[in-house]
Amino acid sequence: MRVSVTTLSIVALSVAAFFCVAVLTAGGQAARGQAPAGSAIPRAADGKPDLSGIWQVLDNSLDGNIETHSASYGVHAGQGAIVDPPDGKIPYLASALAKRQENYKNRAKDPVAYCFKPGVPRITYLPFPFQITQTPKMIQVTYEFVHNYRSIYINGSEHLPGIDFFNGDSRARWEGDTLLVDVADFNDDPGHPTWFDSTGNYHSDALHVVERWTRTGQDTMGYEATIEDAKCCSRPWTIEVLLYRHQEKNFRIMEYECQMFKEKLGREGKGNNLRVVENN
Repeated sequence: MRVSVTTLSIVALSVAAFFCVAVLTAGGQAARGQAPAGSAIPRAADGKPDLSGIWQVLDNSLDGNIETHSASYGVHAGQGAIVDPPDGKIPYLASALAKRQENYKNRAKDPVAYCFKPGVPRITYLPFPFQITQTPKMIQVTYEFVHNYRSIYINGSEHLPGIDFFNGDSRARWEGDTLLVDVADFNDDPGHPTWFDSTGNYHSDALHVVERWTRTGQDTMGYEATIEDAKCCSRPWTIEVLLYRHQEKNFRIMEYECQMFKEKLGREGKGNNLRVVENN
């Protein structure tokens, strides 16, 4: 029986397609807490994923609004970062929406514009790099934005009682290849609030955040944060962003000090911003 070259080619392609589907079905989708199948992620001396390096979110629209949004003055259009609920909206309680709208109308008073601490998770997707330094018992995150830093303890210790922080208190454990960080004890000073973005999405003093950091490759890392706030939201909600590791030669964290812009703010008639910061 004579078989044409065309027929053989079709059979070969069909067999290849079958095996590709089988491989993807069997191992192409990573289980939660595990690196993607087949990926070669760097590991520390203790065998845990090595999260060290200088990282940054490249989607600059997220700091403007973590919900899906169109472009506006000073804000890039973006698809948002909320993956749950599926509609991409923060599930505000009806009683919390008025405060959200008030913040939006007064978004020029974004706390970050006044050089205040951004809070968690916003500090992760600001358009500034940050450096992770890792040991078996603690991870230090140093942020370029206004001298911020976080100490994430992996030593089995509990949250500190009777004390709070603008960026919360971070205690972590490994869940497979994912670093799971429980962040609590947030400061919710009405005079120095922290927002989720520059358009006024906010939280109350009941904020609780669970972060998941998962190295997905040589130069990428997935960041997920689930936010719980019973005073503002009807249910927990989750964001996901992708972090990239800087590879530029001699790249390092620089100093970003808001006070260096005094003269510029004064010329623009924003001297009140300076007085607030200086009296803080």
